[in-house]
Amino acid sequence: MAITKERVKTARMAINLLSSGTDGATPVLFIHGNVSSATFWESVLRSLPTGLRGLACDLRGYGESEALPIDATLGLADMVDDIDALVAALGLTRFHIVGHSMGGGVVMKYAIAHPEKLRSLTLVNSMSPYGYSGTKGPDGRACYPDGAPAGAGGVNPDFIERLSEGDTGTEHPMSPRNVFRQFYVKPPFTPEHEDALVESMLATRIGDDFYPGTTARSEHWPTLAPGDRGVLNAISGKYFNSAAIVDIAHKPPVLWIRGEDDLIVSNNAMSDIATLGAIGAVPGWPGKEECPPQPMIDQIAAVLSMYESHGGAVTREVIAESGHSPFVDRPEEFNERLHRFLLGT
Repeated sequence: MAITKERVKTARMAINLLSSGTDGATPVLFIHGNVSSATFWESVLRSLPTGLRGLACDLRGYGESEALPIDATLGLADMVDDIDALVAALGLTRFHIVGHSMGGGVVMKYAIAHPEKLRSLTLVNSMSPYGYSGTKGPDGRACYPDGAPAGAGGVNPDFIERLSEGDTGTEHPMSPRNVFRQFYVKPPFTPEHEDALVESMLATRIGDDFYPGTTARSEHWPTLAPGDRGVLNAISGKYFNSAAIVDIAHKPPVLWIRGEDDLIVSNNAMSDIATLGAIGAVPGWPGKEECPPQPMIDQIAAVLSMYESHGGAVTREVIAESGHSPFVDRPEEFNERLHRFLLGT
């Protein structure tokens, strides 16, 4: 299926949009994760069955969309409003929405704000409803009141430097290509279109207003807390919480689908600084009672169970031998499950 590309001017910003299928088909809006773009969804858009129209946009600060600043204190609500402005510009009334990783957080918040517009909600290796890092227990309690240890201070500075320099090679351990191969998919898988995906990662805007954002000093380990600007702070538990999805009146059916061997979203995620502290990679870790690795999978499972107990329907799928992006490293298994869900809702 062919993909078309256009720049859509909305009431809020100019958004880069990829699409497939025909205008009269049922829309499926795809939201990408952190350090990526709509490009990551291209193979999914091409594989959609007849009757579905694929739409994938670049979020602010990513890909080719307008580089508007990210207000961390909104907890991704600015991206939710951007998407709704796109929905209005495209004249969509009811549609399916699919979010990967950070995009899962965006679509959960979209469902809270606009549940009546959604036919269904798909979470692909989604971040926790209680943010990324800095929370503990299945109920998402904060480790510390200032949000530590989450936020921009937890990212590897070498990775930021490699992104800034547009590194497409493999010489440096933290080059985007090596990070992709180690964390985005399950090694040793390498997709044929890897170059395009690496270029997509490199299109991430770098800086205090974008990735990773600002930092704040903390009296708690590891002495840094989330600042008030930039995306890694926006997804911290200090500012992000989508657990209210269990209370929405209109509950679209949910598909939670994930790769079994995900290293980015798990109960011991390798991008969670508490996990790094627990294995001795970051000194001074105060221990599992005070600041344990965030139980991301347990938190998602707990919220979705509450969603069901409040009248919602949830389908759960786990894809074996797959990492953080099952639509990349296990496309046939992923597409079969996604298509079955979308066509049945």
